[in-house]
Amino acid sequence: MASETNLSSLAVLEYIPYIDDRGQLPEQFQGKIGVYAIFDQEKALQFVGYSRDVYLSLKQHLVRQAQQCYWVKVQTIERPSRTILENTENAWIAENGSVPWGNGDNKEKWTHPIDVKVVMTPEEQAKYQNPANDELAQIKVLKNVARRVEAEISAQLLEVRGLQMQIRFNPKLKEEGLLDLK
Repeated sequence: MASETNLSSLAVLEYIPYIDDRGQLPEQFQGKIGVYAIFDQEKALQFVGYSRDVYLSLKQHLVRQAQQCYWVKVQTIERPSRTILENTENAWIAENGSVPWGNGDNKEKWTHPIDVKVVMTPEEQAKYQNPANDELAQIKVLKNVARRVEAEISAQLLEVRGLQMQIRFNPKLKEEGLLDLK
């Protein structure tokens, strides 16, 4: 861990596999405060963020943007300091030379729950918008869409990426058509 006054530049930090050969996320960052940079398969910078628990944030990003999460660089700090974290985040973005895809117009895709309404099939949209539906019927449709999307995400992470850890979504949010980890 670097002291708060000696934070590393992005270039000197090592690439860490997002999912290791055991199918796990980098557990050394559980409960750690820090700044992290996420890279795609070709090691192109996709997103820079900071968190009070880097591990949980990495888990959230993997579920939301699995195709962009192959490598990570992390700088941890001992004591929480929003100023230090924000300054490091901004310095890494500046060092990159351009704003990463996930820090620009697409930031919501990285930082907000997945909205399943935008990925409804035409059949699901027809069921949801059926004039005969009351609010309960619409909630049921949203929950079913959320379950379908959840299954697709889980299958992709398990089969394609080899993730071996449990992914649990918040069941209450599914009623609103949102997927986020519990």
